[in-house]
Amino acid sequence: MDLNQYLGIFVEESKEHIEELNNSLLEIEKSPKNKDLIDSIFRVSHTLKGMAATMGFTKLGELTHKMEDVLSEVRAGRLTINTNVIDILLKCADMITASVNNIEITGSEANIDSSKLIAELESLIGKPQTNTTNAKISAADNSSQLNEYENDVMSKALEDGFNCYRLDIYISESCILKAARAYVVFNMLEKYGEIFKTIPSTDDIEDEKFGNSFTLFIITKENQDVLLENINHIAEIEKCEITDLNIPIVNDAAPTVENNTQTQENGNNTKKMMAAKTIRVDANRLDKLMNLVSELIIIKTRLLKIQTTIQDTELNATIEYLDKITTNLNDAVMKVRMVPIERVFNRFPRMVRDLSRELNKDIALKLSGEDTEVDRAVIDEIGEPLIHLIRNSIDHGIENPEERKRSGKPAKGTVYLRSFQDGNNVVIEVEDDGSGIDFEEVKRSAIDKGLVDITSAEALPENDIINFLFLPGFSTSKEITDISGRGVGLDVVKNKIESMGGFIEVITKKSVGTTFSIKLPLTLSIIQALLVTLGNETYAIPLNSIKEIITIDKKEIKNIQDNDVMIFRGEILQLIKLGEALGVPDYILPENELTVVITKHGNKYNGILVDSLIGQQEIVIKSLGKYLSNIKSIAGATILGDGDVALIVDTNFLFK
Repeated sequence: MDLNQYLGIFVEESKEHIEELNNSLLEIEKSPKNKDLIDSIFRVSHTLKGMAATMGFTKLGELTHKMEDVLSEVRAGRLTINTNVIDILLKCADMITASVNNIEITGSEANIDSSKLIAELESLIGKPQTNTTNAKISAADNSSQLNEYENDVMSKALEDGFNCYRLDIYISESCILKAARAYVVFNMLEKYGEIFKTIPSTDDIEDEKFGNSFTLFIITKENQDVLLENINHIAEIEKCEITDLNIPIVNDAAPTVENNTQTQENGNNTKKMMAAKTIRVDANRLDKLMNLVSELIIIKTRLLKIQTTIQDTELNATIEYLDKITTNLNDAVMKVRMVPIERVFNRFPRMVRDLSRELNKDIALKLSGEDTEVDRAVIDEIGEPLIHLIRNSIDHGIENPEERKRSGKPAKGTVYLRSFQDGNNVVIEVEDDGSGIDFEEVKRSAIDKGLVDITSAEALPENDIINFLFLPGFSTSKEITDISGRGVGLDVVKNKIESMGGFIEVITKKSVGTTFSIKLPLTLSIIQALLVTLGNETYAIPLNSIKEIITIDKKEIKNIQDNDVMIFRGEILQLIKLGEALGVPDYILPENELTVVITKHGNKYNGILVDSLIGQQEIVIKSLGKYLSNIKSIAGATILGDGDVALIVDTNFLFK
């Protein structure tokens, strides 16, 4: 049987389980007696073992099997969780990650020798473990028995107000991977309770040593309708029979049942319970769908342009309806592309733990806003900048424990990683409670590198000093380590953020800490923009960077140190003639009343002088291509309703 068609699903699900494994291991290090966490780690290892066995990845299966042995000892109370155990299990997680990554690239297991790691696992429990396999029992055999221990477990659960159910699961005969389908059922049910017995054994189910059905017993707070509803919406499940067990099953007897068994079949006349369904979709398909919607929006824009020249009632009604449908379609596609930023955040607790130990610092990472949703394209790009910022906070920001104590701070430092939505933007902040940026040290480093002379350095404002940190090759580290000192880091962050249409600002206070704040558009494909004219050309300014639009008299403009400025609500605003900045020929500013587009860059406001305004429009961002990618003041291009191309202004690069 060719399993390659299931390779993508295996890789995707394995990565999710690995992420859960890492997070649970970090949590249990703080709460070593947390039974729920122990059970969670055991379930993940168990699932990975089953998935690996199903796909024929024996090395991965052997390693996860040995992890399961260790975790079984922990669950039984014969092995205590400590730092050594966590370290070994985290090394297992790393090896699983490497193996899955290689499987994703090559389709086969990595040539990784796990024997040393398996020996370490065996040393934790004193000897190699072997699994015993229970005899296979038919799932349809209603005379199946519970042993004395299992009977006691169920009795205690019933006394404590839990529900106990027997579930007979029937898998479609056409199902190719029965074991994989069974574990989908297991994973779903374990969200609602604890499975305390299976017929046949879990080992036999893993090895597909059963027909088309199996039985399990579950303890849960949920009612049977919830379980039935969820099972019914798992693909290739033919039927599920649930028996409500109101009194314990006694040995040598069939279960005593008060309520009738409920049956739910696909395709029969029984009332079907509706539940939300989820499917995995190739990211390339989403990108293709987004491109098609983008083209549809361009055509809609052209029709709207034509509508203004042809006054036809029926045509107007049709185009208005098309406009509504296209807008709704775009919103639907954008929602499909939106994913929680948690997918990025979850990789950092492990990284912070490893760096803390490497640098001999005690550091806590606190996450918030993980449920903030952003476009998938943002998720793909934001990980690298955040890695640099967090490493910078840990290495440069957080002091060592002794220094923190001398400063009256707790020995443990804290890094905060948070996100939240701000209008059509998402804000991501990396904050530390460290020593703050040492401006004198930054100035000395800038002088040493010839970036500024001593006299000029003394007069520099703090924002200009901070900007040195984002220059290529700039570093304040005295020595080169694996973490810092190579001058690679914040310049990469700034370039990446700005290439995504966002910006980064820094807020710092000596002995209090530093915050790096990133502001990004929620989507990188379709945006609202303000169309303006410069001479005979049309340009688009992203609406999310615009604060407001005002008109002023030309006399209000003053010139200070070769810069045009104006007073705006008591503050001095730098002005720039957009036509002049972009080198537009024949741009013509009005003689008296000027239009100023006020833009916001972090906490700073600036003014852009334009010839005239056209209005707001939904536009599709098109790349300029690699040959024009270095034009910093232009973020891309869009096709207008008349078929002409308009360049999109990147306001981040207009002002210094």
